[in-house]
Amino acid sequence: MHKDILLQIDQLHIDFAGNDGIVHAIQDLNLTVNKGETIGIVGESGSGKSVTSLAVMGLLPPQGKISKGAIHFNNKENTQKQLHQLPEKEFQRIRGNEISMIFQEPMTSLNPVHTCGLQVAEVLMLHQNLSPKEAKKKTLALFEQVQLPRVEQMFNAFPHQLSGGQKQRVMIAMAIACKPQLLIADEPTTALDVTVQQTILELLKDLQKEYNMGMIFITHDLGVVAQIAQKILVMYKGKTVEQGNINQIFNAPQHPYTKGLMACKPPLNSRPEKLLTVADFLDGKPESIIVKQIGKEQREVAHHQLYAAAPLLQVQALTTQFITKKGFIKPQISVLNAVDDVSFNVFKGETLGLVGESGCGKSTLGRSILRLIEPSAGKIIYNNQHLLDLNKAEMLKMRHKMQLIFQDPFSSLNPRITVGNAIAEPMIVHGISKNKDEIRAKVLSLLLRVGLTEQHYDRYPHEFSGGQRQRIGIARTLAVEPEFIVCDESVSALDVSVQAQVLNLLNELKAEFALTYIFISHDLSVVKYMCDNIIVMQKGKIVEMAEADRLYQHPQSDYTKKLIAAIPAHLV
Repeated sequence: MHKDILLQIDQLHIDFAGNDGIVHAIQDLNLTVNKGETIGIVGESGSGKSVTSLAVMGLLPPQGKISKGAIHFNNKENTQKQLHQLPEKEFQRIRGNEISMIFQEPMTSLNPVHTCGLQVAEVLMLHQNLSPKEAKKKTLALFEQVQLPRVEQMFNAFPHQLSGGQKQRVMIAMAIACKPQLLIADEPTTALDVTVQQTILELLKDLQKEYNMGMIFITHDLGVVAQIAQKILVMYKGKTVEQGNINQIFNAPQHPYTKGLMACKPPLNSRPEKLLTVADFLDGKPESIIVKQIGKEQREVAHHQLYAAAPLLQVQALTTQFITKKGFIKPQISVLNAVDDVSFNVFKGETLGLVGESGCGKSTLGRSILRLIEPSAGKIIYNNQHLLDLNKAEMLKMRHKMQLIFQDPFSSLNPRITVGNAIAEPMIVHGISKNKDEIRAKVLSLLLRVGLTEQHYDRYPHEFSGGQRQRIGIARTLAVEPEFIVCDESVSALDVSVQAQVLNLLNELKAEFALTYIFISHDLSVVKYMCDNIIVMQKGKIVEMAEADRLYQHPQSDYTKKLIAAIPAHLV
């Protein structure tokens, strides 16, 4: 190995033993990372990105093994180590010290029963033999370096007390604590707001420059990787389908899968009737696919008809407060207006977007409208009925008309109930049908309508991919024949390829069943594509509301301009 080469992977094959035989998770992977260089690994869930990183870290699960190939690492003394052959005890000295990793989901990666500061300090005490006092001092310095506010308070805080962006910064502090030579960042910005994502990417670039680290940046989003990597490796079903520098991949992609990944993100400067998907590129000739565009005049005519009618939903001066008490002897009461004096209308057949950073109140607003969270003041009028005047029994009758698609379909589905029964359950609760055969027939019809099969009826949630589970969640929502649906971050954690499929499905269902949506997201490119009007929220208040194209082209508030500026450059 050349002295500037930090990591070299040669013809790597990784196999997993399963109930149905051997699964070839990685096949013939070759990868070189130099000092101070960032390599982006791009691909959808199941492509082998994270398995590659776990192999480098020596953290493959027991059922996985390297069946062929080699992983070479140059340490600080330029002594070559063959990572795949190291005993566990020696690997422990390297892991976290010379090679470190930022895991995909900080909430599950951080220990919930220990403070954030203690978890970072523990790494320093283990690898650098620092005393608890020295480790705390170094941890506080690291927290300042990753731009955490109130570092003393953050040191003593538990993970659940921090926002998503703050938890991600704690993970970064832990990963860089020992100044590693190689940093692996596994989807470090997935499901983060665009503004937080931007600051995390800038932070990683600054830290890499300061420490001259090599970095492997794993993501499914080409827009993100374009901002940080010099070279890109595209993976699909365990194989490398394309690799090259940023200009080669973005300006002249060769493989249909790469072309599909680049095409399926909602465009910001046009409005196609349907988003292209990866399948369009893999299954046929994309050159022959003509996507009809929705013109400005066509949109204006549709909006004129849409807004000529009376509103379906009226939200008037709505306020939702969260009240907390601290202390026992002299309790201190603090009041947070999560939704603060908000008013707007939603019209039948409209898709209204709610956009803003985490904590702005958009999800609380959506749940307050459905009375899943009780508002503190204001009015919610749905189809001339004052919802806040309804008792529990009356509100239950309204539930089948007003539904919610959850952000995380896995946690909203009972793992002990088959998918068919999960979809049938709300139909039974709302008395839509009492005949078992009729219910089963409707569930099977819904499964087919959302792109699943009849064979999926008797399977359990863990047997499905993230995109399939989101389709199950949509089918479950449609089962009660709603008129109005709140989509709460329903595509934020999906791969861009699966996201395009789900967005197309939501638009098709809207037309087919005459649905009305409130579409909540932090991704302005998705909201602009899906919505008629957009509301921008900050700190519980509406800071701007406008037609989607106009808001993107001519934002009025500084906050909206900031959100637009944070959209990955290749999408603008």
